[in-house]
Amino acid sequence: MKNLMRVAALALLAGAIAATSGALLAQQQTLNSGLRGPVPLDQIGPAPRLTPLNNTSERQVRNYPEQPPVIPHTTEGYEVSVNSNKCLTCHARSRTGESQAPMVSITHFMDRDGQFLATISPRRYFCEQCHVPQHTVKAPVQNTFVDVDTVLERAAAGERRK
Repeated sequence: MKNLMRVAALALLAGAIAATSGALLAQQQTLNSGLRGPVPLDQIGPAPRLTPLNNTSERQVRNYPEQPPVIPHTTEGYEVSVNSNKCLTCHARSRTGESQAPMVSITHFMDRDGQFLATISPRRYFCEQCHVPQHTVKAPVQNTFVDVDTVLERAAAGERRK
């Protein structure tokens, strides 16, 4: 009986060691391939370098129908507060003629009940909740995103999903 208990205890110990070493190996592989780089989880790595902002007048293509447009220019120093919204100096309906900027979407004038308002809805007033400036960067991880047009083209051509 003692031998059986000793063998069982050794088997449990060996299993625990194997599981721990496997988990550590998996963790190390994840660290080296992820966004953290080779920095262990219990340490703080260096801050990433600041990257340049795109600053262009060209509109970016959207990847899906309800995607908010991205901001193609810098918003550094823009004040968006309860009292002021710098974005509206160009994008307000009354200012687009002189600024040549696209007007704020009509959806921004609707309240939560779908009623149209004379001014921008308070829930759509803080632009950078949805719209974001873009940085010029290399993707930190592989991206396999396929836009809806490509999916539809592949389906029409009879391709199988990968």
